[in-house]
Amino acid sequence: MNGEIRGLHEAAYLLGAFALLSQVLALVRDRLLASSFGASMTLDVYYASFRIPDIIFVSVASLVSVYILIPFLTEKEAESTEAVRRFISTIFSVFLGLLLGVSVVAFILAPTLLKLLFPGFTDSGLFSELVLLTRLLLLQPLFLGLSNLFGSITQTHRRFLLYALGPVLYNLGIIFGILALYPSFGIIGLGMGVVVGAILHLFIQVPFVYAQGYLPHLTFSPKWSEVLRVVTISLPRTLAVSANQVALLVLLGMASLLAVGSISIFTLAFNLGSVPLSIIGVSYSVAAFPTLARLFTNGDRPKFLDHIVSAARHIIFWSFPIATLFIVLRAQIVRVILGAGQFGWSETRLVAAALALFAVSLIAQNLMVLFVRGYYAAGNTRTPLVINIATAVGVVLFSVLFLLWFKADTLFRYFMESLLRVEDIAGTEVLMLPLGYSTALLLGAAALWGVFQRDFSQFWHTISQTVFHSIGAAIVMGFAAYRLLDVFDNIFDINTFAGIFLQGLLSGLGGIMVGVVLLVFLRNEEVKEISRALRHRFWKSAVVAPEQEAL
Repeated sequence: MNGEIRGLHEAAYLLGAFALLSQVLALVRDRLLASSFGASMTLDVYYASFRIPDIIFVSVASLVSVYILIPFLTEKEAESTEAVRRFISTIFSVFLGLLLGVSVVAFILAPTLLKLLFPGFTDSGLFSELVLLTRLLLLQPLFLGLSNLFGSITQTHRRFLLYALGPVLYNLGIIFGILALYPSFGIIGLGMGVVVGAILHLFIQVPFVYAQGYLPHLTFSPKWSEVLRVVTISLPRTLAVSANQVALLVLLGMASLLAVGSISIFTLAFNLGSVPLSIIGVSYSVAAFPTLARLFTNGDRPKFLDHIVSAARHIIFWSFPIATLFIVLRAQIVRVILGAGQFGWSETRLVAAALALFAVSLIAQNLMVLFVRGYYAAGNTRTPLVINIATAVGVVLFSVLFLLWFKADTLFRYFMESLLRVEDIAGTEVLMLPLGYSTALLLGAAALWGVFQRDFSQFWHTISQTVFHSIGAAIVMGFAAYRLLDVFDNIFDINTFAGIFLQGLLSGLGGIMVGVVLLVFLRNEEVKEISRALRHRFWKSAVVAPEQEAL
């Protein structure tokens, strides 16, 4: 629990392992929800109830984001322990007051806001449940926001395990709500499970924060100059993250006007597509950030760029093959994870098609997370703000344009439905939302890549070989996996869970083995670095005393 991990790849793989565990639990959660409700109005209401609390979380709680506070904590630790305590108590007090105030306003205005945001639910018999569930979930931003504050302390001290356990416990709380609370309390029990998970997310970090002597206390005379400094730097990031959430909110509002279950289809596919993002992009970005902040603060730009390039190489190395396998094996993935109970074959095909469209932009999502963190480490929040807002606007505009085109042009509709193999089922309009999302993300990532090279250094020549190796491996993996699907289709009964699971698993493993052989033949550098990181046994890294820490 208290082990400090310094190496980039060791930390990234530890975070990736726990991100994988968290995502497995998230997939169990989604399977339970899908099997219990299917793509129904009830599940649409459940997912819609998160939107106002999520907006509050990203617009208020992100003011105490770990990516903003770590440089401040590093600066205060250089002064004294008491300076750190005063700073944390100041931020805690102001944040708590602001979040409580915003939550009270949202609680009162919830019915009016939900009618504006989700017009498709206004005449629904479940609208009152939507209001009640939204109000209950307003507790979530409070606990997760405080967890962010404490997370900045644990990450500054490189206690990545504590940070990584939070999402695991969060999903366990939601699963507890589905299994134990829903049978007794109905849909409100689902919300109660979410709140339990958020509380666990917070309290896993409390013992370490307390042991360091950094547990905050409420102060009515905060140091406003410190608050102003934090807000000045965090506001652009808050606006950028809020823009992304607002874009998703608009897409779900649009989905509420489409066929019943469209919100569920979009959200389930989005959640599945987020698994590799959490395991690859977020893990490397979180692992790299403290070191990036230290290097830039010390004026060591060459090592700063080397750290970025190293993380970018491994993100690219993993992203192309995984995205390809997600596209090729999409039906098997969705059917195995979600295909139970009320979740039928038509819903499976729609979610699989949406997942393929999200997977197209996986490389863009992963690299954007890294480059944005790089800018934050350099103290530049304005550049990511401009690009993120432009990307969010693009998400909405492209989604609207594709939706209008899909409805107006029979040829385009036939092409998209045939390409995604959903031409004989209803409700395919929802697929234009992930198509618009991925189109905007690809353009946004290209823009961010360009400005990052402009602001720091040209680094294409240092990663070009990785790009070509990764794309080559992805093509070979995808082709091998696709051919093996036909082979195993004749061996297993794919109308059963075991049959479709084995078909997808063995096809994927076969494709991966072929890709690995190719990479070894090409003497790929990332394969060697992965091998060294695993041999280092990152899970057994030695504990380093706090006074020896560099940050």
